[in-house]
Amino acid sequence: MSISLIYARSLNHCIGKDGRIPWHLPDEFGHFKKTTLGKPIIMGRKTYEDHESALPGRRNIVISRQPDYKLVPGIELAASLDDAIALAHENSDEVFVIGGVHFFVEALPQANCVYETIIQANIDGEALLPEFDFSDWQTTLIGEHEVDDCHAYAYKIYRHQRAESN
Repeated sequence: MSISLIYARSLNHCIGKDGRIPWHLPDEFGHFKKTTLGKPIIMGRKTYEDHESALPGRRNIVISRQPDYKLVPGIELAASLDDAIALAHENSDEVFVIGGVHFFVEALPQANCVYETIIQANIDGEALLPEFDFSDWQTTLIGEHEVDDCHAYAYKIYRHQRAESN
């Protein structure tokens, strides 16, 4: 059983502004799609409300304490992160937590892997991740992208793999 986190953040740890992702980086979204395709994805209600649709090719699970929370067809509801992880692990060895801040923080102690895109800019927003300590993890740079006509910001993609304990 494996739990992975995947997110993009700015240098100042912003991941969201006004309930939305505050940048448009098509190739970075392509990385997200390629990495999560075929895997269950777990998100909080606010992350879901950013797009209010099922992300295709993945089992979508939304966490909300509201048992009657209305979701579009194809999305499952869980009452907690633990419930969502248990539901996701029914059909998959790897599950992805895709947001928001609260669930990244809650899931990190259980995570085996973190895919972290760092956008090379400071960006304003109210959804801020704390600084995670990956000093005991194996970190690999797996991609980078410069500014171009479709990407207003450069970014680097890292995979942090939890070190195996002996």
